[in-house]
Formats: sequence, C-alpha cells, structure tokens
Amino acid sequence: MILTGWTSGFLSIPAQAQEYPAKEIDLDNFVNNLFAVQDEDVNYEDLYESLFQLYAHPINLNDASREELAALYLLSESQINQFLQYRAKNGDLLSIYELQAIPEFDLTTIYRLLPFVRVKYANTDNRTLWQRMAATPNHYFLLRYGRILEEQKGYTAPDTNSRGELSSRYQGSPDRWYARYRISQTKDFSFGFTLEKDAGEQMVWDPATRRYGADFFSFHAQLQNRGRWRNLLVGDFQIQFGQGVVLSAGFAPGKGAETVQTVRRSNLGIRPYTSVLESGFFRGAAGTYELSPRFHLTGFVSRTRRDANLLSQTDSLDVTEDFIQSIQVSGFHRTPTEIRGKGNILVQDLGGNLLYGSRNRRFQAGLTFLHTRFDTRLERKPAPYNQFEFRGKENALLSFSYTYSWRNINLFGEWARSSSGGVGGISGVLASLSPQVDATLLYRRYDRHFHSFYANAFGENTRSINEHGVYWGIKVTPIRKVIVSGYYDRFSFPWLKFGVDAPSGGHEYLLRLAYRPNKTSLLYVQFREEQKDKNQTGSTLPVDVPIPTRRRNYALSLSYPALKFITLQSLLQFSDYQQQGGSMTNGLALIQDIGVEWRRFKLSTRFALFDTDDYNNRQYVYEKDVLYSFSIPAYYNRGFRNYFLLQFRINRQVDCWLRWAQTSLRDSDAFGSGLEQINAPQKTDIRCQIRYQF
Repeated sequence: MILTGWTSGFLSIPAQAQEYPAKEIDLDNFVNNLFAVQDEDVNYEDLYESLFQLYAHPINLNDASREELAALYLLSESQINQFLQYRAKNGDLLSIYELQAIPEFDLTTIYRLLPFVRVKYANTDNRTLWQRMAATPNHYFLLRYGRILEEQKGYTAPDTNSRGELSSRYQGSPDRWYARYRISQTKDFSFGFTLEKDAGEQMVWDPATRRYGADFFSFHAQLQNRGRWRNLLVGDFQIQFGQGVVLSAGFAPGKGAETVQTVRRSNLGIRPYTSVLESGFFRGAAGTYELSPRFHLTGFVSRTRRDANLLSQTDSLDVTEDFIQSIQVSGFHRTPTEIRGKGNILVQDLGGNLLYGSRNRRFQAGLTFLHTRFDTRLERKPAPYNQFEFRGKENALLSFSYTYSWRNINLFGEWARSSSGGVGGISGVLASLSPQVDATLLYRRYDRHFHSFYANAFGENTRSINEHGVYWGIKVTPIRKVIVSGYYDRFSFPWLKFGVDAPSGGHEYLLRLAYRPNKTSLLYVQFREEQKDKNQTGSTLPVDVPIPTRRRNYALSLSYPALKFITLQSLLQFSDYQQQGGSMTNGLALIQDIGVEWRRFKLSTRFALFDTDDYNNRQYVYEKDVLYSFSIPAYYNRGFRNYFLLQFRINRQVDCWLRWAQTSLRDSDAFGSGLEQINAPQKTDIRCQIRYQF
C-alpha cells in the first residue's frame, strides 16, 4: 500500500466491513534491520516463526488490546496511548489509512506497521464454524524438500576402530522433508499439523523406538471467543504470561537494534505451537475462561515425551534405578545412540494463571502456577559449575506479574519462586519522555538455584538462572528520518558457569545510527562491544582463572531500490576478539544482495566474501529463504557464499520456491567435522517448496 496523496476524505467512507490483505514484506530484512545483532545465542528459528504468525494473522486495530499492540515492538508507549485515545474518542477505524490522523503516527511508523495489522469493522458473523472455515482465505498446504548435494561422512560405509567396533553412521537418507497444513481465522479458530524429517533420520514405523513415519509430528485445534470461553486449544501449544519468567512464547528478540520496546513482554495467553523445534512446548489441553470482565482464568495440562539417554545406578541395597543427566533438545534421531534416547522420559505439566485487568486496562496483575514432573530422576553429572542445577523429579513455580501504564510511562515486572527456594524476576520501566525520545530501565535477578524450564525472560544467559543485571536503553529521533539508538547492559554471574571456573561478570553496549530517506531505503551504522570473563585459553595452571575477553562487532548496511523492479542491499560486517594478555583476531564479511521482482517472479541472490581468523570471529548473517524457513549461517574460515532464491506464482492458488546455496572455502580440503564432514572444500544445499492455497 502507498500512503501518499491521502487526505481527510476517509470520513466519507461508508461504515462497512473492511479487511485489507497484509502488505507484502521481506521478513528477513525486517528482522535484520530492526533487531540486527551478530549473535549466536538467539533462537532465530522460533523468533522467525512467531514473527511470521503475526504477519499471517494480523491483529484487527478495532479490537486490539494494549498488550497486543505492545507485543508488536513497533510502537512507543506514547504512540500506543495516542492510538487508544483516538479509538475511544472516534470509534472504530474505517480504513487503515486513518492511522495518519493519529498524532505521532508518521509515515515511517505506519509503513512498518502495515504488514501486521488490519482494519475490520465490527459486525456479527452468524455463519456456522464450517461455513466460516469454508470461506476463510488463510487455508493452505505446504510441502518442502531439501538436501546437501555433497556426500557427508555420516552417509558413508562405517569403518572399524581399534577395538574392532563399527563406527556410528546416520541411519536414514540425507533428504529433508517438511509438510504443513493450516486453516485459521484471527480470534476465531485455528487447525493444523506439521510433519518433519531431518537429514539422516529414517521414515519408518517402529513403535519400539517411538518412531511413527515422520520423525516429528505436531498438531493443534483451537477455538476462540465461544461465549465466556475466550480460548480453547487441544494439541501442541505455548503460553505467554508476565515477563516470561515462568511461561514464555511468541516473538521475543531480547537485546538488539531495537533498544527500547523489546525489553517488555505481553500477556498473550495460549498460542498454537507451529514450529519444528522439538522441545519447549506443551502437548495436551488448555483453556481461558472469563470469570468476569476483569478476571480471566487459564488452566492447562500437558504430557510430553522428551529425549534423554537413560543411565542406571545401584545403591547399597542392590536396588537399581534409572536416571538421566540431561535432556536432549536437538531433536535429531539419526544415529543409533540418538534413536535410543528418543522419548525416554515422560514430562507432565499442570499449571494456570489468574489475570486481573482494570476497567481501562491500564493495570494488569496475574498469578501464575506451574508444576512439572519427570517420570525419571534428573541427576546432573557432578561438577562445580552445575552444583545448583535442578535435581530430582518434581519442580513447582509460583509467580506474580504486573503492568501499569500512567500517561506515557509503563511499569512492568514478574517475580517467581521455584520449589528449590530460588527466586527469579524482572522489574522495569518504559517511558516516552517526548515524541522524539524513548527510554527504558530494567533490573533482573535469577538466583543460582532458580529453576524454570519454560522461561525465556530477558537476560544475557540462554536460560534464566545464575544472573543479575541492569539494562538501560534509549532511542532518539533528533530529526525526521534519522534514529539514534543504544543500550548498555551490565551483568554478573554469582556462581560458576560452564567454561568459567569462578563467579564472573561483564558488560555490553550498542550504538546505532539509522537514516531512512524514504520508505524503501535504509542506511545504518552499528557498533557493539561485549566484555565477559572466560577461562584463559591454553592455561597450564592447576586451576583455571577467568580473565576478561572482549568482542567488538561493526556493521554498515545500505539497502535501496536501484530500479522499479530491482533492489540492492550492501552489508559490511567486521569483528575483533581479544582475551586479556593475548593477541587480537579479526573477522570480516562483505555481502551484496540483489532482488528482482517481475510480474509473477521474484529472484533474490547473494554474493558474500568472508575472512575470519578463528571461530570467535565467525560472522552471522541473515539470508532469504523459502516461506516458513529461516537461515542465518555462520560464515567461518575464508571463502565465498552464494545463493539464489526464485519464487514464482503458477496461479492464484499455487506458489513455488527454489533455492540453491553454496559455501566454498579457500584454504581447506574439507568442510565441517564429525559425521557432517565433507571431503571437499564446498557445501551445496538445495531446497524446493510448493504451497497450495485452498
């Protein structure tokens, strides 16, 4: 949609139902430009999946809540207040273009918002569920195939080791298969399933190893707004309440180029699980019931099997008991060892949330409870760093969360206690200090013995445990089209960590200058520095002593339309890494992307040159991929990276994608290691996909 040339003539539009299709968007560039950080500690696949669900199911601005608007991470507190005040005063929006009449909604903000919102005039749909399902436009089946063209070691004939034993090999073919079906309508219903077979896995029916055709199967059936039942779901799901200290789901990028809005989470409730990550979700039933306009009660029960290798030990009475040392989350079942670990433990979860909301919805408070039980005892391998990790069969969590908005200031937080006595929590404030300045301050504390298995709260660690920290973020728009943003995060780890044999700490900060001359062009410069304590590399001392390490990342990017149907994007990434007392190493990636759109065809291609001294300077770079897939490989060593992605529409119902990608190394005769090793200096990946829309 082009918003130029629009006037106040929208007032003459007749009051009828209006629903505009979502604006086409390059999700990869959207994530890269908004949340760009060269970091491996981000679950990009789940983040992308959650973002795409926002895109596929845009929120209706005429019934969107404060929580839903905040969950987009695109609007400041002041903009959210301006929108809600405008809607309360003038009633439902009649057109998406009406956003321009709201104070502080400039064209840049509206353009970024368009793919994730719609305007639908409130009316009563008296059709039956089956009639609404037959009429819904969001109804599709998708099939994907991919593989690595070069032969990897895991698919070769096994050899014999010094003990005469055959070495491990993958049991299945190198083919990757993915199938997905879904029919849904926002705030009404959703039904779907997902099937996946990873490379190296078998398509086999073998109940003894809990393999039933495709290696992974996920499904859900959801109904919403059925009287007082606001949400009902059977199958696979995630739940988001509070700040993600106990239950977390949805789009939560954490630290990145968006330095203010992403620190806060929203009460999104029950959401279908549609990703192919084989951990971190519930399988069972969940529901939300409206006790009164101000109180909502959510309850859920789940029974899932998780991967783990069973071990046994015998006590002094000759009683043998099985136990596990860790839960495997990779989701791979390729080798005999991985297959033996499939679904070995049963995890049962029971939980709920009681949520209170004031009449004007400026204040919300909630109580969340979660009880988790394993049918096999978890007993960590004895080591100083994991002395306070969870042990046993059962864990319980109770949390209190809150959010309060006053003028253009929002206070939020969640604090929880696990059955071990450990406490974890977040308290923060987010404020629009003026139309040009937004800022945030957040404090977090996760005890070393705080245990929360489904948390994804804000923090430096990948898990919410053993961390204290304070985060400051600011975003300034000194002049139109220019945004200056930055953050500073200081953190400490009160107990040991893996690879860090003493209490440690560090800090991280980011500065970013972005200039957007128009809605299709963007130039940004970004600098990020991170300092952490780590064990000294190559130390010969009896006890490792952590010393400071510093990593700095630089990025310069320019994207612009060269012609009406050609878009160019250039990116330069550079990094350096140094451990105190050691020499500095460097890494560099130079990337040129070209996009061409002509009638029914879209072609995206990349040429990248990279040169890194070591693994600490590997370069993470977003890549365009087929729909519902996400790619952010690590460019490491010295070489070239190319890909071609072709998308074309056969007719109104059928879309196809073809992707070819290759990495070539200059100074190596082999690619990868272990069973993934290729005895050639290049790796070529192909992927094809077809989507049929009913």
